[in-house]
This record gives sequence, structure tokens and C-alpha cells, in this order.
Amino acid sequence: MVKDAVPLGELRRALVLKLRHHGDVLLSAPVLSVLKAHAPQLEVDALVYDDTAPMLEGHPALSQLHTVGRGWRAVGSLQRLSLEKNLFGRLRARGYDLMVHLSEQPRGAWLTRTLGVRYSVAPKMADRGGFWQRSFTHFYPIVARRHMVEVNLDALRRIGVQPAPAERKVTFVPGTQAEQAVDRLVDGRGFVHFHPASRWRFKCWTVEKNAELIDRLVAEGHQVVVTAAPDETQMIDEILARSRAKPLNLAGKLTLKQLGAVAARARLFVGVDSMPMHLAAAMGVPTVALFGPSGETEWGPWNVAHRVVTSAHTCRPCGQDGCGGGKVSECLTLLPVDTVHAAARELLADAAR
Repeated sequence: MVKDAVPLGELRRALVLKLRHHGDVLLSAPVLSVLKAHAPQLEVDALVYDDTAPMLEGHPALSQLHTVGRGWRAVGSLQRLSLEKNLFGRLRARGYDLMVHLSEQPRGAWLTRTLGVRYSVAPKMADRGGFWQRSFTHFYPIVARRHMVEVNLDALRRIGVQPAPAERKVTFVPGTQAEQAVDRLVDGRGFVHFHPASRWRFKCWTVEKNAELIDRLVAEGHQVVVTAAPDETQMIDEILARSRAKPLNLAGKLTLKQLGAVAARARLFVGVDSMPMHLAAAMGVPTVALFGPSGETEWGPWNVAHRVVTSAHTCRPCGQDGCGGGKVSECLTLLPVDTVHAAARELLADAAR
């Protein structure tokens, strides 16, 4: 036990900050669960960007969800000042005893000072200078080659909370409205959920190989449901134009909550390193994940049956936006269909047993 452990039993309210992208926010969900499990009296709030709010909405450990608008920077100075003032007033009214800051975002340092939080923990950032160092009472290390769920939970370990394995589950709640909407879109359960796209094309497999895998799965008698974000539909159109099969195409038609409801009904998920892959894993769906320049150790499917498919390139994971910055990742484009298909068949056979 750390000598400067925070006495959670004496606290009333905590604020968890995760001002990042959708997948990052989803993987922070266990922090809420662990805080509530170890201090049932604690009201646990969260602060996220407005577009990522669905990732935590409805979480059983969450008391209040506050949001920062991504578009606030684009509005006029007076309007932004009003928005920031309103947010700060809501946060101050809550009277937080503990702040858990899960990113390098400078807002966390300002808030812990101006809100008068008694205890605060943030990532150790050697390059942030004295203001950052004097803003928090505790710091946790960012350890390389460690899954992001565990990195987030390291913030709690640093203040004396040791999460049990069963408490590290990523929780996502689609909600009744999303479930009912999906009832009208998807007939039955047990299909293969296919999400081949990403906002970053250098993290994607080729159009031709995606189409071939869909054809193989459909030929084996599996129903395939294809999803994608609204700005990813062009890739789906290209894939389906090359596919002989006619999968159910829901690309661009789902909210984030509805995407979770679709994932929950699947027998298998197939996709690349992306938020929908993390969402499928959170819903307990066996997952085939294709990884190229990003690292599966840090970002792989969490706590679910899975197969990670990678190449033997010694340079990966490089974290680059394609080989030589060329937006095409050879470690992905050269992955053979046979390898991905075999991984899918293994998990489907396991599920059938």
C-alpha cells in the first residue's frame, strides 16, 4: 500500500476527466466502476468532450456526466466565455474531493486548482514544467507496452486502490431506445459484425481483401452486417461494389448507442484497431482484430475471446501514418485473407461449442 493513499471512505464526490477520443473514453469506464466498488458512498462524475459522451452515458457507477464542446473554440469569445463559465459553475457546485485526470490535457491542471480539489492524480509529465507539477497531489507513470485499461487504472493504484480482475470490465450501456431502434433494423442475432473502416485509412485492410472475406463468410452460411461511421461510407461502398454477397449494410445509419446494440447481438466481430472494436469487446463479443502500425499490447481487445492478426514486419508497431508517412501500411495491406479467415473460423467454432 502506498504511504500517501487517499482515504476514499472519507470522500463525497470525485471527478474523472478523459478529454480524448471515443475509444479512449470507453476504455476509461473501468475507473468509474472501481471507484464506486471501493467507495460505495462516493458520487462519481465524469468530464468528457460532448461527442464522446455516449461512451459513458448510462454507466451504472456514474452520477453526473459533464461535457466540453469540441466546437467551443470556433465560437466567438463572449459565447465561449459564457459556455466555460456555465460549465465551471456546475463543476464548482458539486464540491469535488478527488479529481482523477486521465490525459495530458491542460484543462485538468487548471480545474484542480480553481475547484479547490483536496486530492488529485494525473499522469507524470516531465516536460510540463512547474505549473503541472504543482497542480496535483499524486502522479502515476505512463508505462509503455501496457494496455490502456491498465494505464487508466494505474491512476487509482497510485492513490491506494487496487482493482480486482473482475472490476476491470469495460461497461457500455446502449439503452432501451437504441435497442428498440436496432430491433427494427436487424433481424435476429448470431451474425458476423463487420466494421472494416477507420477514420485513418492507414489503419485499414484493403478493399479487395475485405470483399473477399465477406464473400467467404456468406458462402459458409453466415449472415454479415456491415457498419461504419458516416464519414467512412465511401470505403464500404468500394468494398460492397467488389463483393458478390449482399450483406446488410448499416454504414452511416447508426448512432453510437445503436452501434453498441448491434455489436451486442453479434456472434463475431471482425475489424481493425478502432473504437467499434473496443465496443464489441465491451459487449462480450468474440473479436478478430487486424493490427498494423498501432500496438495490440496497448490497444488490443480487452477481456474477451479474440484473435489479433498481424504481419511479421519487424518494424511494427511503428505508430506512423503509413509506411514513410505515405498513408498506406504494408503490414496491413499484405495480410492474407486466409489468415484472417482462419482466425474468424476458429472463434466461430469456439462460440458454437
